[in-house]
Amino acid sequence: MLDMELIRKDREAVATALAKRLDPAEVDRALDEIQRLDQERRALITEIDADRQRRKAEARAYAQAKRAGTEPQVSAPEAERKQLAELESQLDEVQARLRDAMSELPNLPSDDVLPGGKEANRVVKTFGEPPAIEKVRDHVELSRALGLVDYERGVKLGGSGFWIYTGIGARLEWALLNYFVDQHIKAGYEFLLPPHLLLDSAGFAAGQFPKFYDDVYHLDADSAPRGQFLLPTSETAILGAYQDEILETTKLPLKAFAYTPCYRRESAGSHSDERGTVRGHQFNKVEIFQFTLPEQADAALEEMLAHAESLVEGLGLHYQRTLLSAGDASASMKKTLDIEVWMPSTGKYKEVSSVSWAGDYQARRAAIRYREPGAKQTRFVHTLNGSALATSRLFPAILEQYQQADGSVLIPKVLQDRLGTDRLTPR
Repeated sequence: MLDMELIRKDREAVATALAKRLDPAEVDRALDEIQRLDQERRALITEIDADRQRRKAEARAYAQAKRAGTEPQVSAPEAERKQLAELESQLDEVQARLRDAMSELPNLPSDDVLPGGKEANRVVKTFGEPPAIEKVRDHVELSRALGLVDYERGVKLGGSGFWIYTGIGARLEWALLNYFVDQHIKAGYEFLLPPHLLLDSAGFAAGQFPKFYDDVYHLDADSAPRGQFLLPTSETAILGAYQDEILETTKLPLKAFAYTPCYRRESAGSHSDERGTVRGHQFNKVEIFQFTLPEQADAALEEMLAHAESLVEGLGLHYQRTLLSAGDASASMKKTLDIEVWMPSTGKYKEVSSVSWAGDYQARRAAIRYREPGAKQTRFVHTLNGSALATSRLFPAILEQYQQADGSVLIPKVLQDRLGTDRLTPR
């Protein structure tokens, strides 16, 4: 969450940054409530500390009187303990309300991020050109003709928004994942295979809870009394794995990646540009992640962007890089850039990777810190994450961008050895 000290010292700057994402009147109301609770909290702490100091002084005076053989004056200890307990209870309640109010605030967007929604997104890079295709067929038609995906049996198994990769389609999906894994290892990222079930604390740390609590699949309270959910992205798992830790500065930046399926309750697409595997309740993704010192974050963001784009370029796909506006980016992120591949059947670009910088927003929620050599106090790390990559949209992009007039689909060169062929042909 945000730094309370920053809100105290420069509320105007915080309000201006938040107004890129929220209505200014809403921002003012939220900050008014937060500052009111903060003042109440500080006043209670002062009162509790004064009461404790008074009781210590009375205890010392009592001991001195006993040693001197005089009759010590005794206050009403039971009443004092009750008063102190009531003050501490009030403090707990105020701190909980302040924490809830702070947790609802989004991150402060970076200075170069524009206010607004999708209309304010900016394309900042383009790679290649759209392929010239005389008669475009969409990926659903192609995958059926080539025997790559069984949509009907997927629905039979899981309901709307599920599918089954079959035959060489399953091998193509797995080849993509192995290609990503190999490239991440070469780039110095540590490979993790985390649990798919996470505690609610991990969702809070990542900034997904409480706002997006209903967007994931939760276990019922009887099965998971501590609260568990199916992870929506392995970003949540990598970050959560380091909760409440102090990282060694010599090991920063700490670079990790994970493969998992992602489980989301979002509606499966019915529009023409969200058919097939483009949007569903379960899809495969490899996620890269970095924990850095604050001064390392800019370089880490550029490195992660270049790395994710190198994977798409290695597949020979036409794509664009887009800097998202404040209103279109995740609330937890200061800055997000999307890598979007061209889908010939719809004439639109679809995001296959979001590379984001969270600053210290997630680290505050997760209590992930570092300590400079010789320093007494700790500071919060910065966190960055990026899809590298999500396959459920790359798969359609490969089919559509590499389709041939005879109904076949060429295989990108980097995958040919893994599949043992350079072309998929209709059955």
